[in-house]
Amino acid sequence: MSKTFKIYGILFLVIALLLGILEMNKKEIVDWRKNFDINSKSPFGLYVFNKEVNALLKNKVIKSTFSPYSYYAKKPKNSAENILLVNQDLEKTSADKLLEQVRNGSDAILFNESFPKYLEKELQFLTTNVNDGDRNILKLTDLKFKNDSLDVDKFPSVNGFYYLSKQHEILGKSDFDTYEVNANFIKIKYGKGHIYLHTEPLVLTNYYILKPQNKKYVEDLFSYLPDRKTVWFVDTKSEDKSTKSSPLSFILANPPLRYAWYLLWIGLILFVIFNVKRKQRIVPLIEPLENKSVEFIKSIGNLYLQEGDFHDMMAKKCQYFLHRVRIELMIDTKELDENFAQKLQLKTGKNLDKINEAIVLIKKSQDPYSSVMKEDLYSLNKILDEILPQ
Repeated sequence: MSKTFKIYGILFLVIALLLGILEMNKKEIVDWRKNFDINSKSPFGLYVFNKEVNALLKNKVIKSTFSPYSYYAKKPKNSAENILLVNQDLEKTSADKLLEQVRNGSDAILFNESFPKYLEKELQFLTTNVNDGDRNILKLTDLKFKNDSLDVDKFPSVNGFYYLSKQHEILGKSDFDTYEVNANFIKIKYGKGHIYLHTEPLVLTNYYILKPQNKKYVEDLFSYLPDRKTVWFVDTKSEDKSTKSSPLSFILANPPLRYAWYLLWIGLILFVIFNVKRKQRIVPLIEPLENKSVEFIKSIGNLYLQEGDFHDMMAKKCQYFLHRVRIELMIDTKELDENFAQKLQLKTGKNLDKINEAIVLIKKSQDPYSSVMKEDLYSLNKILDEILPQ
């Protein structure tokens, strides 16, 4: 057994032992967030209510992950039914569809800590604080339910109704005398149907619905609905979160799998750290190719100077210049006339006299019988470099 393998084995055992100790000594953390997730078993999830809703409403519940607007847009001629929403932020288009259904004879029951302003305006009610936020005892006003109540002893909603029109009926209040108006459950006549509003959605969560003394209160709330089909619009955000979870989120949600996942990554990191220097191959040093172009040009230039063939050098320089004018400036070079000079002046912005002087020298280089001196070559080279720099 190699020394390196022994080191890896010891490190792995030490890390596994530390993680095991941490797992045994850790305290379970309770998630008290108000998530209202139908698949969550946390205190304020709706897992139990989701399992019991069919029995509560006599197996006439249809769950829809669509918004009320999308659901009823596909069914314009829908028969009267019950509608259930729990802690949803209703958009105005969905609220309008819901009100349309109620106007035509449906009954809707909404459990929300607060309601949109446009809904308050349409249904003529306002909300305000009705308790101090530490505790709230909910009771119904109907005498046949006088012995049924629900004690909200953790994170109760502080909201209740304080402005109500005459057609509104108070069905539930807080059992406190501190506030003059402390209604939390009301009934509103709207068209042919009714809307029931409750400001404490926690009554349907796992923490409260599992308490035996609270079961009767929840049953009383739904007893106001007629005995017919109920459409429960499930919060699509929580539904998407549970049904579309990735394998990694499942691993991280389970402590044993999560620690195994962390241990795997720690092992991989240690493996890389100990092996990166030994396993890395030497990168060969490749010298870049030398640029011989400048030396070649110098050699050719010296050769022409030694031969004294200034006419040929001048002609080649002009050919190269005219080639660049055609390619880079897109100017025709067949006729080196006044029109050519003006186009070149517009494209380069150089002095027109300088361009005309260059044209004269170019034409001279193109004449096989012209006499070209060294000074002509120098002048041409200087002028052409000024007009079209390299």
